[in-house]
Amino acid sequence: MTDSVSCSATDSATDSATDPVPHDLRLIGVVGCGQMGSGIAEVCARAGFDVVVTETTTAAATAGRTRIEASLTRAADRGKITDVERKEALHRITVTADFDRLADRDLVIEAVAENEALKLDVFTRLDRTVRSRDAILATNTSSIPVIRLATATSRPDHVIGLHFFNPVPVLKLVELIPCLATSPETEARTTTFATRSLAKHPIRSRDQAGFIVNALLIPYLLSATRMLESGMASRQDIDQGMVLGCAYPLGPLALADLIGLDTVKAIAESMYAEFKDPHHSPPPLLTRMVEAGHLGRKTGRGFHSYS
Repeated sequence: MTDSVSCSATDSATDSATDPVPHDLRLIGVVGCGQMGSGIAEVCARAGFDVVVTETTTAAATAGRTRIEASLTRAADRGKITDVERKEALHRITVTADFDRLADRDLVIEAVAENEALKLDVFTRLDRTVRSRDAILATNTSSIPVIRLATATSRPDHVIGLHFFNPVPVLKLVELIPCLATSPETEARTTTFATRSLAKHPIRSRDQAGFIVNALLIPYLLSATRMLESGMASRQDIDQGMVLGCAYPLGPLALADLIGLDTVKAIAESMYAEFKDPHHSPPPLLTRMVEAGHLGRKTGRGFHSYS
């Protein structure tokens, strides 16, 4: 196991009046060190937090650690942070396969795959593991109603949705989703964490599948998939139409590849289950591609090739 040496909470934060870390949130946990989890861990460490990230296996933890190191190195190479800041951020992060390392955390952010059963299991385990009853348990879900995850715990008033966007170190937006059980105090503490500590811009959504961004985005991506599936236009022309005609930075098919086609499909299924709107139903082409393992950039092949 190649866990980093993590500093203590007192080492990782100063006592100055300009300390960016809220006094009641010093120790941060992240469950999952994939594309989203590693990004969340990175921004927390860069903000001065002591961060523990858990994965399911030692191999996955090692891969996650490598992913974080590569991202911080790119940031340093591009002048976004200094080499000293890169080293300090790495020193604050521990990546481990030991779930019990989350026991002392003040805030834990779940960032596992967009699968309701998997997330429910994580929240059940967090409820047993995290000792402080004042700790916040947040979910990075893209679409699953937060109340379902909150009721898997004995502390639903301390559960909230905190949805980051990929790439996390670059994009400023987070969706803040309090559910019916979330206390005003939990919402206020999470807002302070997002704004004052991470310098993110939160937008608030009602606790409905898809929230704000994906409720708008996913039908657009599915429409582009259906257009390709019907033979109306080529994948290149569909993407170029939106890039050159609407000044979007990415076409819909390229964006779906960046998000991950499995994630797009999971979000669509969650929204369809909630609203029963046919526009939310994953097209057969998307389903077949996921079954074939063509998930987009992360596998090297999706609607486009990334070899």
